[in-house]
Amino acid sequence: MIYIKAYAVLNALGSSTDEVAEHLAALQGGLQRDDSWLTHQRSTYVGRVSCDLESARLHQEFESLPLHNSRNNRLLLKALLEIKAEVLAELERVGADRLAVVMGTSTSGLYESGLAVEASFRHESYSKWSYEMQELGDPSRFLQRYLKLAGPAYTISTACSSSARAVIEAIRLLDAGLCDAALVGGADTLSRMPINGFDSMGVLAKERCNPFCRDRCGISIGEGAGLMLLSREPAPLAVLGFGESSDAYHASAPCPDGRGAIAAMQGALEMAGLKAQEVGYISLHGTATPANDKTESLAVNAVFGEQVPCSSTKYLTGHTLGAAGITEAVMGALLIARDVPLPPQDFSQSPYDDSLTPCGLLHEQDRLHSKVVLSNAFAFGGNNAVLVIGESRD
Repeated sequence: MIYIKAYAVLNALGSSTDEVAEHLAALQGGLQRDDSWLTHQRSTYVGRVSCDLESARLHQEFESLPLHNSRNNRLLLKALLEIKAEVLAELERVGADRLAVVMGTSTSGLYESGLAVEASFRHESYSKWSYEMQELGDPSRFLQRYLKLAGPAYTISTACSSSARAVIEAIRLLDAGLCDAALVGGADTLSRMPINGFDSMGVLAKERCNPFCRDRCGISIGEGAGLMLLSREPAPLAVLGFGESSDAYHASAPCPDGRGAIAAMQGALEMAGLKAQEVGYISLHGTATPANDKTESLAVNAVFGEQVPCSSTKYLTGHTLGAAGITEAVMGALLIARDVPLPPQDFSQSPYDDSLTPCGLLHEQDRLHSKVVLSNAFAFGGNNAVLVIGESRD
């Protein structure tokens, strides 16, 4: 069994794991209207991390690693500092060559790249940017160098399933005997290119996103980071199973019959040795695009019927893109470990879309009836990843 020895998360709900748990319980979302991201000063809602990522303390941590000093890596470092004691203890136990790092991202250092491009338009230079920052491998490379590790270190970039896939990849490394512990997770940062890119595709909401609502019209982008320390050493929580699939149906749209999502959820249940009714809560991908919510509700119904409580938390955090999988996996761990109430879907802005296949959507807060959370992450190209988090069985 693969155990979760420590975890940390920050996003628009809060700048620490404690804040995220508190605000998730209170349903105090952090999406705010902002006109600084879209072209022509148009506004949209984004989920911005509220802590000061430009603090002198954070910048001091990068003094020996200036080429990695991106906003994305500062998000990761902020998460790491929460669990640094546990990570260092694990490093002491297994050795520098036996602690792997597997991250997920889709933006990496694009925030700094955007600033550098804007400076060039003004015929100015931007000294805080380096090409290494925008490389997709940089998050893992940064953490490896920061912790002075010598084991496997690489990054997964499969759009919105990236960090969920990072967890799965690390489990495979552990199962293959290539490491004895793994630091997994990911980060993504608000930046103009992806926000305007989603807008050009016609899937960016102008108001706050409203998953599974009748008037839903697209996603709200958020930023955040999450980390988990995985090991074979016993701990209260574990990754009980995972499932993967690839629709290979369309570059950006899900397969309408949900076959890939169904296969990934069924595979996760099978690996975990669980029946559908033994799952206490499903953290839905729930992006609030018309196609995603329609397909996911159909797929969840095919596997779970209407019996398992489920909802999407993206109206609270925004869609954190490559960090979405780890964001929602860690929040699932919080539901179990801290008895945080299950978050309901919000229908205050628009009523439930009753044309969707019924799938157990929560309309009010509830408690877990089983200490098992299944988390969905569905990405471009039909790249589907599902994690099952639960109490360990020892």
